[in-house]
Amino acid sequence: MASSTGNEKSVNPVLRISQMDALELNKALEQLVWTQFTCCFSGFKPGVLAHLEPEIKAFLWIILWRFTVYSKNATVGQTILNIQYKNNFSQTEKYQALSKQQKLWYLVLTVGGRWLEERCYDLFSSRPLQSLCKVKSLIGFGTGLVKLCGLLNFLVFLQQGRFATLTERVLGIRAVFGRPQGIRQLGFDYMNRELLWHGFAEFLIYLLPFINLQKIKLKIFSWCLPVTGLPSSEQAAAAQLKECSLCGEWPSLPHTIGCSHVFCYYCIKSNYLHDLDFTCPKCGSEVHSLQPLKYKIEMTELHP
Repeated sequence: MASSTGNEKSVNPVLRISQMDALELNKALEQLVWTQFTCCFSGFKPGVLAHLEPEIKAFLWIILWRFTVYSKNATVGQTILNIQYKNNFSQTEKYQALSKQQKLWYLVLTVGGRWLEERCYDLFSSRPLQSLCKVKSLIGFGTGLVKLCGLLNFLVFLQQGRFATLTERVLGIRAVFGRPQGIRQLGFDYMNRELLWHGFAEFLIYLLPFINLQKIKLKIFSWCLPVTGLPSSEQAAAAQLKECSLCGEWPSLPHTIGCSHVFCYYCIKSNYLHDLDFTCPKCGSEVHSLQPLKYKIEMTELHP
């Protein structure tokens, strides 16, 4: 590898965002592996993995460590982003990979630490001995102290841009680029199209709730299918229109709104509650009064 490590000026610095992206990619991969593994036991009794979940996770993370950090000096997320770990304790001018001890301690601090955090409460919960309770409290205090140190390390990382995790700082392993970075070419035409489309989509999401689509639909329907020549009396309307003007079915609890058309009670009531300016989709008449029909419509009239 062309980049050297001894002198700070000769090291190609890795952006903070790239290091954080690598950590997020690692978490996503671990979650994906665990999800795929649990799918293999979907046909078994629920909770079959609950008792051994910390050990199974540790075994899976050991396999990932073997084929990533141990063999390639980089996690999966770092490999995707062209990042590698280097031995920061090395005084040579050339890149030097991690030593075997650093790799093993990386395994112990990452996989072993997470296993101990998940399992320690189960190990001491069934033993009420006072000495074991003290050990449990010490482990809890140590876990909190480690998390506090991790927070302080993260704040230092945001300022200096080195050692994104506490494990990297303790072991002296630092992220560097695997090969020199070229100039990133940006397609501004593509970016403009994306920005324009996202802006248009957000505008539509904001605008659509203010548009009464039901009323527009009914208005267009009344223009396309005008009904003329109908008598105004309810008796003639019942004789000619034996279907709801909204749903098209045989009217249930038939009602009128003052025009010659018939509606189901629930159809007209729901539309009128939704829109107080509701008009008849057939003739465009406004709702003057919602009244039930005063005559009886027989179902036998549907099939003469």
